[in-house]
Amino acid sequence: MSLLSERVLNMSTSATLAMAAKTRELKAQGKDIIGLSLGEPDFNTPDYIKDAAIQAINENYNSYSPVDGYVELKEAIINKFKRDNNLTYTLPQIVVSTGAKQALANVASVLLNKGDEVILPCPYWVSYEDIVELFEGVPVEVKTSIDNDFKMTPEQLEAAITPKTKMIWYSSPCNPSGSLYSTEELRALADVLQKYPDIYVVSDEIYEHINFTENGHASMAQFDDMYDRTVTVNGVSKAFAMTGWRIGFIGAPEKIARACTKMQGQITSGANCIAQRATITALNESPSRVKFMIDEFKIRRDLVLNLLSEVEGFQNNTPEGAFYVFPNVSYYFGKTLKGKKINNATDFSLFLLEEALVATVTGDAFGNPDCIRISYAASQEQIIEAIKRIKEALS
Repeated sequence: MSLLSERVLNMSTSATLAMAAKTRELKAQGKDIIGLSLGEPDFNTPDYIKDAAIQAINENYNSYSPVDGYVELKEAIINKFKRDNNLTYTLPQIVVSTGAKQALANVASVLLNKGDEVILPCPYWVSYEDIVELFEGVPVEVKTSIDNDFKMTPEQLEAAITPKTKMIWYSSPCNPSGSLYSTEELRALADVLQKYPDIYVVSDEIYEHINFTENGHASMAQFDDMYDRTVTVNGVSKAFAMTGWRIGFIGAPEKIARACTKMQGQITSGANCIAQRATITALNESPSRVKFMIDEFKIRRDLVLNLLSEVEGFQNNTPEGAFYVFPNVSYYFGKTLKGKKINNATDFSLFLLEEALVATVTGDAFGNPDCIRISYAASQEQIIEAIKRIKEALS
């Protein structure tokens, strides 16, 4: 009899976290690794948010918080949804969690039964597949390509639906591709879903504010005929440079939100009290206060695309949000580089780590084995040096 459960034995290790651990290991050996693998802004949390946390400590916020979050934070989230997304939620529809990852796990745990299918447009965020499988759901991958900006079409959605389909999970802006679904594109997907009233949508909008378009952000729940079938997931990690504060949240149909609160009450209870108080300030302030970060990310995106255009064999789309590029590198598959046979994106990513001393993430982890993910949540100097090294290693 195995000591460990089949559940954990069958689970993949997060590829992004595994690459980050490998990077730290090599750095400890004295190697000068440039890390472009983690989705973590290199900015400090803004002072006005830190000041709110300090105030909360001085005001002795140290007790267990309500399982679903402080009422004042839930009110701030409600105001944020109305201000930024034109979505109207009530207090019982909001659940605050320890990061958006827990929010996603909550939703899977309360909606999935064994054998329920979840449609995942590829590429998808690295943990979607394992979270679905953890709760005995069946991931159904819908392959997209760089030619259509890595976005699922209505025809592809229709073809993927079966009598077992329970949910669709997607992120917009997308991690890892940076692709963005417009209002018109979401409406076309919603039109397909009108034929299937029992299918729910999880809309992961954690990169909402890191948007380089003039059109703004679109949410599936903005459509009246999808509002009661959509769980909107968001948080403060990315746009507010608060990754370690671990605050995520959902706006959802009340029955789903109450079920998530029930589940969370048995797993972690309420999220960190100090982080919650700081998040009230983060959300109540105008998003314009963090626009300096978004402006810098756009500069870095353009820098990365310009530099990669000079690297042979990299095929890039133009990301409209987030802080990643997701180049197709299949040009190198079957080739031998510096004595190493490159069979797939995993081999290529490891080659870049060992030979260029640049950490990226294989596209295999995101459901697309032809690509690698490069994060530009790093300084311009690091980006320039990293792509210089990549170009030299491949020459």
